[in-house]
Amino acid sequence: MTPHDTLVRSDAVVSRLIGGDTLVVPVRGGVGDLASIYSFNAVGTTIWGALAQPTSMQELASLIEREYEIGRDQAEQDLALFLGEMCSAGLITVKSSCEAAALMPEPGDVTTTNSW
Repeated sequence: MTPHDTLVRSDAVVSRLIGGDTLVVPVRGGVGDLASIYSFNAVGTTIWGALAQPTSMQELASLIEREYEIGRDQAEQDLALFLGEMCSAGLITVKSSCEAAALMPEPGDVTTTNSW
């Protein structure tokens, strides 16, 4: 996973905000896997909320740095560990550049300029 990779929530999980924490449950075969419930604190909940839309680790680090007033290096290190664990658990996916491009707004939705 690189700082420029696009990260998104997995389609194979459901989540709920309960008492300020986020609970995430993987869904397998149409049924919640109650043996694998994940609970996120306030920082994890902030990250999970941001992952509702495709985003990069750089964007997440900026968010954490701003919201929690920690240094950039610390934010990036902590994020790399947390996102790595989330990816291993199947809670998020890393999209390739081609897949990420498909997640971008349609032409005409945004003004772009090509200089090549």
